Amino acid sequence: MGKSLLVLTFVVALGSSLARAQQTGACSNCDQGDSRVKAIAEEFAADIHAQNAMSCNVCHAGGGRGTEANRISAIPRERIPELCGSCHADADRIKKFNPSLHTDQLAQYRTSVHGIKFANGDTKAAVCTDCHGVHRMRPASDPGSSVHPLNVAATCQRCHSDAEYMKPYHVATDQYAGYSDSVHHEAMVAGGDLSAPTCTTCHGSHGAVPPGVKSVASVCGTCHVLQARYFEESPHKHIFAMMNIASCVTCHSSHRIKHPDDTFVGTGPKAVCGNCHTPDEPAGETANGIHRRFQRLEADMAGAKSLLDRAEHSGMDVSEAQLELDQAGDALTKARVTLHTATLSRVTEDVNVGAGIVAKAHQAGEAALRERGRRRKSVLIPLIAIVALLVSLGAYLREIERGQLTTTGAKR
Repeated sequence: MGKSLLVLTFVVALGSSLARAQQTGACSNCDQGDSRVKAIAEEFAADIHAQNAMSCNVCHAGGGRGTEANRISAIPRERIPELCGSCHADADRIKKFNPSLHTDQLAQYRTSVHGIKFANGDTKAAVCTDCHGVHRMRPASDPGSSVHPLNVAATCQRCHSDAEYMKPYHVATDQYAGYSDSVHHEAMVAGGDLSAPTCTTCHGSHGAVPPGVKSVASVCGTCHVLQARYFEESPHKHIFAMMNIASCVTCHSSHRIKHPDDTFVGTGPKAVCGNCHTPDEPAGETANGIHRRFQRLEADMAGAKSLLDRAEHSGMDVSEAQLELDQAGDALTKARVTLHTATLSRVTEDVNVGAGIVAKAHQAGEAALRERGRRRKSVLIPLIAIVALLVSLGAYLREIERGQLTTTGAKR
């Protein structure tokens, strides 16, 4: 009985494997000598569709609704979005394979710049296979996928960095170069943060559109929530809207977004405020006032840290004061965010919180050094007394020795 069950299990497994092999490999069986067919078959073996038991005829024979050999052919580019959508926009069909997969990609694509241009006859506009590949499609979560977060920018730049290809559209082609030199790219690649922004984070994926002037703050604000809220409360909000100026990118750029530092603020040579404001106008004075407060607090923090380090190296426990000093850094960070209100009084409030923490840390450092001095004195006085006693004792012993020598000489 046991052997029969084992044989039956083997036969069923073998039959299932053969059926799948026939389904996914039938096309490659026709001409083993055709290198193109072999290459496609090897690619398709790693495709997510093949791994879900889908064969060539699903796409090449009417979306799986026909199997006649004469219907198997190359897919015209103009049919690709609708062909992919025949499965991916069918919720009932998709849920059999992956219930969590969205089915609105085709609807979004039709509203995108790519989709609109394609519908109007521009076959150069991107379609599904331009981004996802053809015979080796992988889930976006797979590092080998062309749409994995680490690979999205490189995928987009295949078209968007090609000046000749993009020439008819009159758009810049330096986006990838800028993004590669940005804080976002650094966080993504060097920091390994897959949640860091890439092209699709800001522009969307299937519904890809360039952010308009009015939507820029909303796009950036999905991550930079406080900065966006403070900008809404700033005098810049109304002025930028009136002048039809984009908000965040005016100061931070769009793709080549760098680490901001305090040189950005004020009217100095590197300051972005100086692009619009002069030092002698009220807005310029506000910008310079904010810059000075940032510099002063940072310098005071450095001084307090140096003092606490001296105390620590001399053997004093100042760990609590050091931890509290870290909160001054938090206050400075908050002040730099509040900067987006462009209001000196509000920035000053946050800076003053940090200044108060620094003052306490400085006092703690000075107190620790005074205590160190007191302890040294308390040890030094007894030490001096002991040394004096030893010197006196030595002198006394020498006197005794001399007296003994004198007595011995007299006896002789």
